[in-house]
Amino acid sequence: MSNRKNPPRFREEVARTARLAAPLAAGHLSHGLVGFVDTVVAGHHGTDTLAAVAVGTAMFWLPMMLPMGVLMSLPPAVSQLDGAGRRGEIGPLFRQALWLALALGVLLFGLMTLAPLALAPMGMATDIIPGATDFIHAIRWGIPAFTLYLAMRYLSDGLHWSMPTMVLGFGGLLLLAPLGYVLANGRFGFPEMGAAGLGIASALMFWAQAIAFALYLWRSRRFADLQLFSHWQRPRRAVQRELLRTGLPIGVMVAMEGSLFIVTALLIGRLGELPVAAHQIAINVASMCFMIPFGVAEATTIRVGHALGRGDRRGLRYAYFAGLVLVLTTQTISAIVLLTGNHAISALYTSDAAVAALAASLLLYAALFQFPDGIQVLSAGALRGLKDTRIPMLLAMLAYWGIGMPVGAGLGLALGWGPRGMWLGLTAGLTVAAFLMARRFLRSSLRVPIVSTSPSVTVTDGG
Repeated sequence: MSNRKNPPRFREEVARTARLAAPLAAGHLSHGLVGFVDTVVAGHHGTDTLAAVAVGTAMFWLPMMLPMGVLMSLPPAVSQLDGAGRRGEIGPLFRQALWLALALGVLLFGLMTLAPLALAPMGMATDIIPGATDFIHAIRWGIPAFTLYLAMRYLSDGLHWSMPTMVLGFGGLLLLAPLGYVLANGRFGFPEMGAAGLGIASALMFWAQAIAFALYLWRSRRFADLQLFSHWQRPRRAVQRELLRTGLPIGVMVAMEGSLFIVTALLIGRLGELPVAAHQIAINVASMCFMIPFGVAEATTIRVGHALGRGDRRGLRYAYFAGLVLVLTTQTISAIVLLTGNHAISALYTSDAAVAALAASLLLYAALFQFPDGIQVLSAGALRGLKDTRIPMLLAMLAYWGIGMPVGAGLGLALGWGPRGMWLGLTAGLTVAAFLMARRFLRSSLRVPIVSTSPSVTVTDGG
């Protein structure tokens, strides 16, 4: 009898994960399209602008990986509280997450103010530095809004309601695309600001998304029982420590992977405008492909956390393998598109034939790592659902910085293979990470305790 019941149960898990993942992936894709808009507008403005935006974007997202990862501790915590029937604790936990998000936003604003000072010591091409500095100084004004938006988004995602992520993500694009074009190119009486104009447009988009999300959570009946903004609540050290205890390893792990790509871009920036412009096109396309398995991974985090909250060990593995089915499907499609459409895709970004040709060749390398990239992000998401974060953080360090970066730097810079060698390093790091993360989850899911699985800190309005 059990064998006859298992297939429908697994198919149901795949369907639930797909329904949850679809708007999450679409929301992440909208973030990828932010880079697409910036890259296309910059590419048609000029190769120098494209190179400046490439370096500025890398310098911006490198520190942003930390708050993104830290606040990723919120969805599994919220999902476990919901699964354990403790919804009354979600509102106080969310208010503490807002304090943490605001503190991270202010801290990173200060860091980004100083970040351009590192460009020259890093050996960046001198003609790239002024535009990159302008972009960074403009976009930094949106950082506090972005971190607050993340806290609100992860609350909603943790409660299995990911539609706002998708709607506000694409809504932001409707603001960014025309505003970025106008400010970069100097239309309708505005001065031509190039890279700085794209940074200003991105910052305004972040604030618009944060304000819209706050209004939605405040007015929506779906969240009314949580009383998210019902009253003032001071920061609580115990809760902040617990969020950081779980979130910091996630932040470091996300930063390890993200910084592999970002530092690769910065190293390629030493080679001049043409290689860095081509790399920016290829990495933007690869990033958009990544957003789909990233959405599946976040859905898997939530499904695993919910199974853990209700004490369902079999449900943990069902959630993982359901996500794996979806990821293998999406990555097959991405690899085929990259292999067959690389020249057409690169031509969308730029009219510079040399840049387009190099970018098209790099997209072939991107096709190589679609499967390991999807498997590693899915496995990392499943481990977050188990709140297993410290060992995966070390595994990420080993894969990305012990293997990926040395291989890429050795081939790309020491042996003179250029961007192609750096991309082979990315592939090596992602492949090792995929193996280690999947192995870790399959072992951890058999050992994790399922008796007392709710969050270790009880959050109430009284402390």
